[in-house]
Amino acid sequence: MTTENTQPSRRVRVVPGGPVLIEGPVEIAVDDGVVVRSDRFLVALCTCRRSKRYPFCDTSHRRKLPRSSTSGDSTG
Repeated sequence: MTTENTQPSRRVRVVPGGPVLIEGPVEIAVDDGVVVRSDRFLVALCTCRRSKRYPFCDTSHRRKLPRSSTSGDSTG
């Protein structure tokens, strides 16, 4: 018995400290049962759950460090 897979395989890349990148188009089923679809050629899925566009990544995982007025000061 042979089974034939008619859909091409998708490449998935896990970015350490960042999103999961999936070659699209994709359909994503989230925890509450909602299914969302993206027709983009590359989809970034949020893994930190900080995204306002969850399940898609909006780069909220990137830390915003406060600017220091003394940066570059080497006293002490």
